Amino acid sequence: MTDASAPPDPHSTPTATSAEAIGRNLDSVRARIAAACRRVGRDPGAVRLLPVSKTVPEERIRMAYAAGCRYLGENKVQEAMGKHDALADLTDLKWSVIGHLQTNKAKYVARFASEFQALDSLRVAEALDRRLEVEGRTLDVFVQVNSSDEESKFGLTPADAPAFVRELPDYPRLRVRGLMTLALFSSDTVRVRACFVRMRELRERLRDAAVDGVSIEELSMGMSGDFEAAIEEGATVVRVGQSIFGARSLPDTYYWPADNSRT
Repeated sequence: MTDASAPPDPHSTPTATSAEAIGRNLDSVRARIAAACRRVGRDPGAVRLLPVSKTVPEERIRMAYAAGCRYLGENKVQEAMGKHDALADLTDLKWSVIGHLQTNKAKYVARFASEFQALDSLRVAEALDRRLEVEGRTLDVFVQVNSSDEESKFGLTPADAPAFVRELPDYPRLRVRGLMTLALFSSDTVRVRACFVRMRELRERLRDAAVDGVSIEELSMGMSGDFEAAIEEGATVVRVGQSIFGARSLPDTYYWPADNSRT
């Protein structure tokens, strides 16, 4: 089943090569966010747009900054850290790491990131907490959940998430904000929306459990091809890349052979 009224294909978005072009794309995405919110009676101000700048070079990130971006998402830690260091003169630019993290790279995230959206392992939680203590910092984190039951994706199962969340107060440097997911990548909008519904229902159950020191208020879900449906089901953060920066010159499998994330 497909939706004849589906939004434009982000892969057909021309590459934005100026601050003005990026600004127009941002305005377009924000208008779509507002429209989705209106359809379900939500306040557009309750949805945060996280522009995703993976593969976007430094000069175009400076254009995005000129267009008003102050928070950017990156999948790969080393790519993000390199950009952070190269753009250190932009002192109010913050970075969210939204891809899978190995424990040996936790030290990098602890040094520069303001947010980590892919927490799905207590080993990573421990490594981050330990390094954050050394750095004298705290870090906002989202628990990643595999809402589509795909073996190729990272994230906890919805059934395992409650027990995992109960362990997180043991890591005081981590400020738990909510949940993150990658929905099924499909033209079947019913199956995609089911992933978002599953996440909303899980958040409600975790709220009811009320673990001390843990806030499960945020839902980071929805990317360039599906963020409107995510908003209609309760997303508070949408991660959008190609609809802002334009289509990448090569497919995702070239950059991330084992990575199913599409923004």
